[in-house]
Amino acid sequence: MTVPAQITTAPRRWLAREIGATLALSGPIVLANVAVNLMTTTDVMMLGWLSPHALAAGALGQAAYTTLLLFCIGVVGALAPLAASLVGADRKDFAGLRAALHQTLASAFLLAAPAWLVLWNAEPILRAIGEPPDLAADAARYLHALQWALAPALLYFAARSAFAALDRVGPTLAAGLIAVVFNAGANYVLIFGKLGLPALGIAGSGLATTLSQTAMLLILVGWSFVDPHLRRYRLFTARPRFDGPAFAALWRLGLPIGATTAAEVAIFGAAGLAMGLISPESLEAHAIALQIASVAFMVPLGLGQAASVRVGHAFGAHDARAVSRAGWTAFAVTMGYVALSATTMLAFPRLLIAPFLSRDAANLDEIVALALSFLQIAALFQLFDGAQAALANMLRGVHDSRWPAVMAIVGYWAIGAPVGVGLAFFTPLRGRGLWIGLACGLAATSLQLLSRWIGRERRGFLPAARATSAPAGRRPPIALAD
Repeated sequence: MTVPAQITTAPRRWLAREIGATLALSGPIVLANVAVNLMTTTDVMMLGWLSPHALAAGALGQAAYTTLLLFCIGVVGALAPLAASLVGADRKDFAGLRAALHQTLASAFLLAAPAWLVLWNAEPILRAIGEPPDLAADAARYLHALQWALAPALLYFAARSAFAALDRVGPTLAAGLIAVVFNAGANYVLIFGKLGLPALGIAGSGLATTLSQTAMLLILVGWSFVDPHLRRYRLFTARPRFDGPAFAALWRLGLPIGATTAAEVAIFGAAGLAMGLISPESLEAHAIALQIASVAFMVPLGLGQAASVRVGHAFGAHDARAVSRAGWTAFAVTMGYVALSATTMLAFPRLLIAPFLSRDAANLDEIVALALSFLQIAALFQLFDGAQAALANMLRGVHDSRWPAVMAIVGYWAIGAPVGVGLAFFTPLRGRGLWIGLACGLAATSLQLLSRWIGRERRGFLPAARATSAPAGRRPPIALAD
């Protein structure tokens, strides 16, 4: 019996279409993420050129800032799956998408205000947890200039989420590319005092990032006025109105996402603080290896963000088969990439760390040796980090964030943290022990999230709050339509 050609080629057609759609959406997002991360990389590199002490202080400040920033972005980032679902259900729901965006913009300021207060008092906080006084003082100087980047960064991310749901990802790439060039120039001018300006040292790097984040936001706002498709939604021209249900939906989905993100970022931040307790050289090597891993992570992050939108569109359209296909396609593409990035880290470690150090730095050989050992472990956890990024975003696309948050906290803090602390302070592994703990936490989290996604798929991607029944007046399980 001969199998009809249309049957044998159908899976290839949908897979090719889904891969193409995922890459088309994720490509500009990935490049925009890389551009944003390159701003941080530029900060780290130029602070390393200033002095190893400035590099260590900047790394300490960034650990505190990034933890707060990414928790806030978790809440604000809930707009992406919410907006995608709205667009998937009705592409002409202009008022619904606009209301969701306005609640997100207001939430950005609500989140930024307490974060500013914490960062302004960074020095006594850092000294209280045992950081050296001179390091804490310089980290605080850096943060006093950097903290004002928080609000524009959150507003930019909110606008970017709305743009992605509407298939307008090009502007975010343009904003990122412009900002990374501007940030490099601003860092050089403000840190070292060029073009007649005073040398601000470490504070100049923080100020450069603040100016760059503000420029990125203004580019997206300006784009919303000139793009004909975006103009129809009046994202920034309509009068803002408080919408209780939309505000509650954002925070209901976003708070667990923020907790998930904060759990991961905080474990890396805590590792940085612990490295400071081991030795300055360990902290400097940790900052270098972590920055390299962070740049590599921008691709899985972008693929995951694209998966959230693709899954969200299908979820809003009530198409469980499309949800499954979008999710697994993004997961497979992500795992293919992280295998390549891990191989690169193992094959060319010295080439990767070279740009971050000055040849006349004190204790250069020790810093290089430590950075090389940390990068070997980073290559291993690339696989788990990429998996958890894809899976977490796939689940967010179906508005599932509460249990993933619990899983992240358990994985990072109940498993990863004890393993890392035990190996770092009770064995000769020291800093390498902390990185092994990070890898264990990522592995535990990714396995839990994988189990959660498979379970949701078996139930037909029922909304998490009603996975076993559909009360009267509510939508039934989404059909497995082909």
